[in-house]
Amino acid sequence: MPRPALTLCFALALGLPVAAAEWVQFRGGSGDGHADAAKLPTEWDKTKNVAWRAELPGNGWSSPVAAGGKVYLTTAVPGEAKGDYSLRALCLDAKTGKTLWDVEVFKEDGKTAPPIHSKNSHASPTPVLDGGFLYVHFGHMGSACLKAADGSKVWTQDALKYTPVHGNGGSQVLVADKLIFCIDGIEKQAVVALDAKTGKVAWQTPRNAKPKKPFSFATPLVITVGGKEQVVAQGSDVVMALDPATGKEIWRVKYNGYSVVPKPLFADGVVYLSTGYDNPVLYAIKADGTGDVTDTHVAWTIKKGVPRNASPLLVGDAIYMAADDGTVTCIDARTGEQRWSERVAKAYSSSPVFANGHVYLLAEDGTATVFKPGPSYDPVATNKMGERALASYGVDGDALLLRTEKALYRIEKK
Repeated sequence: MPRPALTLCFALALGLPVAAAEWVQFRGGSGDGHADAAKLPTEWDKTKNVAWRAELPGNGWSSPVAAGGKVYLTTAVPGEAKGDYSLRALCLDAKTGKTLWDVEVFKEDGKTAPPIHSKNSHASPTPVLDGGFLYVHFGHMGSACLKAADGSKVWTQDALKYTPVHGNGGSQVLVADKLIFCIDGIEKQAVVALDAKTGKVAWQTPRNAKPKKPFSFATPLVITVGGKEQVVAQGSDVVMALDPATGKEIWRVKYNGYSVVPKPLFADGVVYLSTGYDNPVLYAIKADGTGDVTDTHVAWTIKKGVPRNASPLLVGDAIYMAADDGTVTCIDARTGEQRWSERVAKAYSSSPVFANGHVYLLAEDGTATVFKPGPSYDPVATNKMGERALASYGVDGDALLLRTEKALYRIEKK
């Protein structure tokens, strides 16, 4: 599984340049947590190799995205009344951390706002940046398109109402002219595509799964199989592959799982995914089927070391998983056989990043661990920030963007 071929596959699927270096969506331009060419530092603390630290208003666990010398993210600022929130988008200068604009997208009324999980926020989905536009998503509150230059609204879409459980978390993906995301609430489970130019609903495809616990927080994955694009969209008890142009279902696999958070991976015709809570299982699914392929296209499954929150990372022929109990596990992507497992931290929610030959982890207590991928655990550095951290990393050039509960750090070699 050579990396150049994988990078090309992801780039073509997303309509991006092969050498895409800009971090324009959740898990980067290639959608898989890779920033291969970035020369990131391996050691830092609150001052060492920190270019700037920017205090952020409110709270949010969306990951930062970056391009063109700017960094973008979302946040939820509490209002005067209990439970009221101003759902906002921010743009920071990438060199200085100075806020360039800060705009309100939606208002959330505390009288009707559903409760969220203690590990969630009202601004958890990561924005998508494309062609001078910033697409932001706040789950049941709606989506919006803003001009990246000044934050002015192009359109808003807030008609897709549903009742979430524990708040919102899944991010959007942009495929050609479609903005695609999952709705997995109490009374509605579907995959939705909006017209990226207008915000109007292009299609909705119901899951038709009838799970006992219907809520999930999945981010779709764009893949190419046989020269045709598919959108792989997980939910409770089912994963579906859809035609991004029409929403027509191509294939599905059923499993037992809910509250799905990790984003899937794809390589050499195989989709890798975690089934979420309560007892996560990693599935390897051949993506060339049609219809219900549960009994025919599951190559293998494993249970040990599978994460409920952090997305897995593929490097070469190995998959690295950072689990909720702080255990990091390496498995053979071809067989699911475990190569090694090591207890590294207390807990992981943030998804790992691969850059300049290293894997970057971020634990919930703000401890960042860097190790070299290989046949055994090979630690390089442990960096303690001392701030709670649930958001996944962003990358901007040779800098790491690290969001904590109160601030955004730009970490790069001085």
